[in-house]
Amino acid sequence: MSFLKIENVVKRFGALPVIKGVSLSAEKGEFVVFVGPSGCGKSTLLRLIAGLEDVDEGTLTIDGEEVTHAEPARRHVSMVFQSYALYPHMTVYQNIAFGLEIARQPKPEIDRRVQEAARILQIEALLQRKPRQLSGGQRQRVAIGRAIVRNPKIFLFDEPLSNLDAELRAQMRVELARLHKNLGATIVYVTHDQIEAMTLADRIVVVRAGVVEQIGSPADLYDRPANMFVAGFIGSPKMNLFQANVTAVNAGTITVASAVFPTGKWEIAGPFLRMPEVGSTLTLGLRPEALTIGGGEPIAAFSVDLTENLGGSTQIYGRAKDGTNLTVLAHQRTELSSGDRLEVSLGTGLLHVFDGDGLALRV
Repeated sequence: MSFLKIENVVKRFGALPVIKGVSLSAEKGEFVVFVGPSGCGKSTLLRLIAGLEDVDEGTLTIDGEEVTHAEPARRHVSMVFQSYALYPHMTVYQNIAFGLEIARQPKPEIDRRVQEAARILQIEALLQRKPRQLSGGQRQRVAIGRAIVRNPKIFLFDEPLSNLDAELRAQMRVELARLHKNLGATIVYVTHDQIEAMTLADRIVVVRAGVVEQIGSPADLYDRPANMFVAGFIGSPKMNLFQANVTAVNAGTITVASAVFPTGKWEIAGPFLRMPEVGSTLTLGLRPEALTIGGGEPIAAFSVDLTENLGGSTQIYGRAKDGTNLTVLAHQRTELSSGDRLEVSLGTGLLHVFDGDGLALRV
């Protein structure tokens, strides 16, 4: 049985449904990340698990116990918010211990748990400081420590790193991954940052407009997106997407035409989940790193708009003659300038094919 199970959950604000029949599960010790654009419902879904919002339809189960309408305190979860929400007049020690004191835990037990959380988070030297004396990263560790001491069944994180600068976010990602490994805890984590999702998650849940678009490991979502939304959302730089028309269908092979192709047409081998019809319009997807400059048969041609030198690699942005935007990630420095014409070939990456409804066609 799954440690966390959500079945056909619906949440409405007034007459407006914001969570639309979501079902998913998490195993004990798993790190699950909800990712999606702002306003998609991922934080609302987290609050439903915590009991901070009421479920209108469906059921929630934690560790075999149905908690759909249970009070938050009965669910044995701890939540870390985007805002650190520390008491400014209390020391770090007092902030971490506060929940245990409210629960009337014995003082020796409180001290033991606080000291253990401080050791895990490497903040022993900060226990007598006030929040105003801490950096953003240190405050976030204190907020996490306040959750750790409760020994919850599930940790819930709601965009905990969004207030930090880029360097601190990268550092905290490493520390969160280490914390998960050390505690062996079940973590459900919300973010709009797909880099956080890709680097932290055992499994990712991609949410859009209150609906789950796909659930899978980071590699599954990157290599086999179920639809165009997932393909465009997961990955940085974004996947190149461009239209092509089916001109011929043969046994396991289709021929497509697009203004992006230098030769006008391209033959694509299966296997396909469904064979498209001649005359139908498809969307083809190629990751920027799947395209190489020089070598092999050219499959795309465009005019360079901008190059970004990243040191060991270069991101090249341009447009095909029909106006389609294309991006190439070259694993070397280039001397290209705006207006240069460029032809690229397919490297070792995968070609993705989507039908008129945006669903993946190619395995």
